[in-house]
Amino acid sequence: MSNLNSDLRTVGGAKAAPLRELKQERASRTRRQLLDAAASAFAEKGFPAVTLQDIADRAEVTKGAVYFHFTNKEAVAVAVTEEFYRQLPAVAESVTARQLPPLDAVAELLLQTAIALRDNAVMQAGARLQIERNLVDADMPTPFSEFTQLITTLLAQAQAEGTVRPTIGIAPMARVVVAAFFGSQHISWVQHNREDLTDRVQEIIDVVLPLHP
Repeated sequence: MSNLNSDLRTVGGAKAAPLRELKQERASRTRRQLLDAAASAFAEKGFPAVTLQDIADRAEVTKGAVYFHFTNKEAVAVAVTEEFYRQLPAVAESVTARQLPPLDAVAELLLQTAIALRDNAVMQAGARLQIERNLVDADMPTPFSEFTQLITTLLAQAQAEGTVRPTIGIAPMARVVVAAFFGSQHISWVQHNREDLTDRVQEIIDVVLPLHP
């Protein structure tokens, strides 16, 4: 009898494991839908104008499904911003993997990030939520810190190899490049819905990055 009970538990456990995995996969898929829908809404309308019902409607789920994954709209905004800061390093990794000379890597990083901001709703939402961070009653990630650090590192490498003047302060230069980049993306967004963003970024590259001695 004990062997029979053990066999039944084994069979029941074997059936339960795939069911749990199926539920987890479904929950993960729904959360992804919600993040994509929220990103689209935040990018288009801004944090104050978006409601949880807007997000549910765009994701084609119930409002209850939103509450299953997120406690409130602020939590959704934080999650979208965190996704932005997962995707931003992915762009950087795709550039650094090419092992370009440092100044070329800075230029390519700016261009590839511009393309992502032009085409990707999560990137657009993340950039907008950083502008609206004072309207979000939650702890938001520090804006663009890792992005700035990567550009600082690349500029320091360029200076070490002699392609950037030794008298230039690298940290201020990196801050100027990042400020110019995100300022340009904001102006491009407001004026032309980012359609001319790569052209504006190329202007930054042409004007700011010719730093040879």
